[in-house]
Amino acid sequence: MDWIFRTTENHVKVRAHIYNLEDTMNKFRRFPKSRNIAASLLCIGVLCAALYEVDSLRAQSSGTAAALSDEALVAEYRRVEVASVSDALEQLTGKRMYMTHRMQPIFTTKFAGVARTVQLKKDEGNRDPTALNGMLEAIDQGSTDSVYVMTVEDGENIAGMGGLMGTAMAARGYAGAVIDGGVRDVAYLRKIGFPVYAKGIVPSTSVHHYRFAGSQGPVVCDGVTVNAGDIVAADSDGVVVVPKARAYDVLTLAQQMDFKEHSMYPVIEQMKSIVEAVKKFGRL
Repeated sequence: MDWIFRTTENHVKVRAHIYNLEDTMNKFRRFPKSRNIAASLLCIGVLCAALYEVDSLRAQSSGTAAALSDEALVAEYRRVEVASVSDALEQLTGKRMYMTHRMQPIFTTKFAGVARTVQLKKDEGNRDPTALNGMLEAIDQGSTDSVYVMTVEDGENIAGMGGLMGTAMAARGYAGAVIDGGVRDVAYLRKIGFPVYAKGIVPSTSVHHYRFAGSQGPVVCDGVTVNAGDIVAADSDGVVVVPKARAYDVLTLAQQMDFKEHSMYPVIEQMKSIVEAVKKFGRL
């Protein structure tokens, strides 16, 4: 077994591989310049790799908005609060993009989806059996995550939709409906769990009083311009509309606001001071 060990100058036996390692290290000491050059090259390599990684991350970040699908975008909007989305919109666009207190849900709900717009115009006393066909066809053209956004001209006391239309939307996977007008068959809509925001609950009908005026064009719903493809988000605080072109930027800022606000709750409870919490987080 003596071959495993090597006798040192002090006649002490140590394991040969340890001694050999020391010999190897001593060899490097004989070439300090080479070692310094190697270390410098290594540092330059690490620095170049880091800079490349930063550039790659920047490129990925700039391309994220384009790469994020409508489905993924909608899923993220379902996780943020409408109040944060509204605040983010105001900061980024300088515009009010939320609907008024008159737009109320038929039950407590939260949803987000892609706007599918429809307009009804007054045509009092018409006997045209096809007057509203376009409205029904527009429903059948929607799909999962669609939000039916309808404007009914002077229609606060006219039901723009009811149980039949709600059933069709639910069957096609719509996220919900927002009606600038009234809604009826509320008991049934609640039964099937289809969320609707409207300006009131009324028993009236649009048949013989209105005519389909177009779909997938821009509409003004409770004072807010909505284009087909915009993101519509709703919860207990109300309804907000996000222009499609700004959807990613608004989402990112809204998520940051949500995080800050939810981080503040325990701090306020602990410090018993909202003033100090606002100073700490810069969010109100």
